[in-house]
Amino acid sequence: MAGVGVADTTASTTDHHHPTTSITCQTLPHLLSSFVDTFVDFSVSGGLFIPPNPLNPNNNPNNPNPPPLQTTYPSPNRLVAIGDLHGDLHKSRHALTLAGLIDASGRWTGGAATVVQVGDVLDRGGEELKILYFLEKLRREAVKCGGRVVTMNGNHEIMNIDGDFRYVTQAGLDEFKVWADWYCIGNSMKSLCNGLEKPKDPFRGLPSVFPNVKSEITDGVRARIAALRPEGPISSRFLANNLTVAVVGESVFVHGGLLPNHVTYGLDRINEEVRNWISGMKQGVVPSGLIRGRNSVVWLRRFSDELAKNCDCSTLEHVLRTIPGAKRMIMGHTIQESGINGVCKNRAIRIDVGMSKGCGDRLPEVLEIIGNSDLRVLTSNPLYLNRYQSSVESNQKEGIGLLIPEHGPRPVEEGIATVITGAGVRWFAMVPEPSNVVIDGMVMTSEPAYDFYLHSCGMFADEGIASFAIRISNHFPPPNPSFPFPTPESK
Repeated sequence: MAGVGVADTTASTTDHHHPTTSITCQTLPHLLSSFVDTFVDFSVSGGLFIPPNPLNPNNNPNNPNPPPLQTTYPSPNRLVAIGDLHGDLHKSRHALTLAGLIDASGRWTGGAATVVQVGDVLDRGGEELKILYFLEKLRREAVKCGGRVVTMNGNHEIMNIDGDFRYVTQAGLDEFKVWADWYCIGNSMKSLCNGLEKPKDPFRGLPSVFPNVKSEITDGVRARIAALRPEGPISSRFLANNLTVAVVGESVFVHGGLLPNHVTYGLDRINEEVRNWISGMKQGVVPSGLIRGRNSVVWLRRFSDELAKNCDCSTLEHVLRTIPGAKRMIMGHTIQESGINGVCKNRAIRIDVGMSKGCGDRLPEVLEIIGNSDLRVLTSNPLYLNRYQSSVESNQKEGIGLLIPEHGPRPVEEGIATVITGAGVRWFAMVPEPSNVVIDGMVMTSEPAYDFYLHSCGMFADEGIASFAIRISNHFPPPNPSFPFPTPESK
């Protein structure tokens, strides 16, 4: 091979019906390129084979004239909404399994269901790329079954495209460094073939060192910038076609929230301009106020306060009235200590439960909507089993929403807890990790599956640990239980 390009080599194939043919890189360049891409994907994704994209058979993420993004979808028979995932592949798969969307091997089993993931796949964890690949695999499998996977951009996707890595973990840098190594190997393989266009260097224009960046993490930072900057290989492939706003049936999905000026600007226009910016198109200019700042669509928290009285219900009502057919807004972004819940007469549904190990480490919950009316939460969290059952038994109004306290969760002293014997309820204090806990003078071993750790996510103090009382049933719940729960207004 030395001194000879791959394009100069030939292979002869002969059978009884066809004459000998020569296979070269000139005759089958796309086959070679596809093989290399599959090899790189398999190596980076943790062993996934990504099926061909039925909606883009040429698999060209850099199409200079991409078709318009679809913002509005008809109401499916079954709609599932999943909150922030933050680099935790195990919890991501748990949430999808809880909703019956995948089997034990990770294959799509959701049939014609539509699932919307509201963004924030990136940051706080070390399996961000693996989640992106996994969701892309499911997207392609779902289409074949009449289903749909809708992925969205959150504020952490926007931050990473901007090169803001404040919430990146060491494991996250390492994962992108591994990607860069395999991606460059793939480019080197492609460059041996004279029949293929020379691959772009993902590091073009990037310095080898950065001010104030430690030398031991420089390679990871550089790889992350290369992958996620506008027109980067990962951003253009996985994030450019994410929606920033979606309307599915009667539900409006957005990571943070929508204000009247966002609707006036145009939901389709927001999606197109964000896509063009991420893709690195010349016309890709997005007004900063749309995707950056406290009143942007990915940062807004005006409808997400855990205290119902602090939510701006009048603005929410105005926004929904201006979107044809919209009855509710579903958002992530702000962790709900009480689990998935609704405020403003269930016009605002908040679904970020802090499931990622890097940001809450709670048990997953997902929202399910059947048709246009039946909303319920799917959970494996025994904390809520007892609460939901008691609320139904008391004949309180059913719907979506927890009993949101007027003054928030009641903290307890760390390390102190009480056992209520015979009542089927235990009260535990938060502990930083599974360990023995002293309860009323007795040493008891905490059960990791039932304990929740509130790590620093920009909202908790005291070195990243906050203490809250949790209520746990003594009895194991049935697999994948689902419970409707009452509106805050019915308290």
